[in-house]
Amino acid sequence: METKAVNGKFELVTLPYAADGLEPVISSSTIAYHYGKHLQTYLNNLNDALPGSRYVEMSLEDIVRVGEGAVLNNAGQVLNHSLYFTQFRPAGENATVPSCKLIKAIESQFGSFDAFCNEFVAKGISLFGSGWVWLSADNSRKLIISQEPNAGNPVRHNLRPLLTFDVWEHAYYLDYQNRRAEHLSQLWKIIDWEVVERRFEE
Repeated sequence: METKAVNGKFELVTLPYAADGLEPVISSSTIAYHYGKHLQTYLNNLNDALPGSRYVEMSLEDIVRVGEGAVLNNAGQVLNHSLYFTQFRPAGENATVPSCKLIKAIESQFGSFDAFCNEFVAKGISLFGSGWVWLSADNSRKLIISQEPNAGNPVRHNLRPLLTFDVWEHAYYLDYQNRRAEHLSQLWKIIDWEVVERRFEE
């Protein structure tokens, strides 16, 4: 599904949970800064750059596909964070991984769900500096784990993003300080696999 601007402006994605709904994995303080300040700033910067530009009629995804410079950086971060924040649900509501086509594809391609999780976290830990680790699918639904620095998104490579972990320090420093590995390992407790499955099925 492509994300369209409303009256010439992109809108802040709505969280599908309360600000404290992801605790203790992600604190309400981190949500306040990460969602309320960092994402809002990227969104404001993108919307300020749109009037009179070649991007004004494009979807968010198309801006990320073809954009350049500051517009690409801000659009990428808006798209990345929108996918990131909407893939979670409170841990108590997601005690087990559901059986679905995506999970079966993961098990088939990576050997087991645990092996996939271990590889995904390892890619996040080993990404130097700031960026994202992604699970994406190509047009044949082959699954790909990739590292993207800074504001990178798999749509730049004609892939469909399904799941992402943010490894910018602002995503975890209030809660985990420099313990990136611990943060990434905890995120599995709050993944809403129904959302990720829908992205896979689109």
